[in-house]
Amino acid sequence: MTEERKNFSFVNITLVAVNILYFLFLFTQGNVGDSDFAVQHGAMYGPWIVAQKKWWMLFSAMFYHFSIQHLANNMITLFFLGNRVEQLMGHVKYGVMYFGAGLCGNIVSYLWAAFRGEAVVSGGASGAVFGVIGALLWIVIRHRGRVGDITLKRLMLMLALSLYYGLADTGVDNPAHIGGMLGGFVLAVLLYRKRSRESQRYSMQA
Repeated sequence: MTEERKNFSFVNITLVAVNILYFLFLFTQGNVGDSDFAVQHGAMYGPWIVAQKKWWMLFSAMFYHFSIQHLANNMITLFFLGNRVEQLMGHVKYGVMYFGAGLCGNIVSYLWAAFRGEAVVSGGASGAVFGVIGALLWIVIRHRGRVGDITLKRLMLMLALSLYYGLADTGVDNPAHIGGMLGGFVLAVLLYRKRSRESQRYSMQA
């Protein structure tokens, strides 16, 4: 496999493309912002997960978005940060981390809503996207605070602002964000191994 092919983030590009194509398809079929339409096409609805054993909603909800803005916010972040993380982790490990973090986020979201006695409809890739940020956080720590132009200080500031805006806004699935971020961080701890050549390259850039 050539170096160019190794560095091509085809897993992340595929995830971005699938999210966009699925949204465009649903956009032509009905009102993506409608709760009834959403739960029929992949969004997560807690009471159905247990009562009707629709556990697959924990997975499918990662691909359902309620508006163009919702989709764009997630995909822009995923494209720029996900490409970098995939190049650092490798294709398979990145895929495992992405879906693992997304599932962690949705499970935490489901458990939090159940604990509060709320029946909410939720969806979006943001849990997995925060998982990407969590994974990048661990990678930057392993590289002593810098990976290329990404520093620990900048990453922590971005993470803090993202969490703040989520907590300050209504209708944001903050438990999914926090669960996804922690899931991505832990999975990166378990999966990521810093290669000596990679370490040398980033040391030269620092």
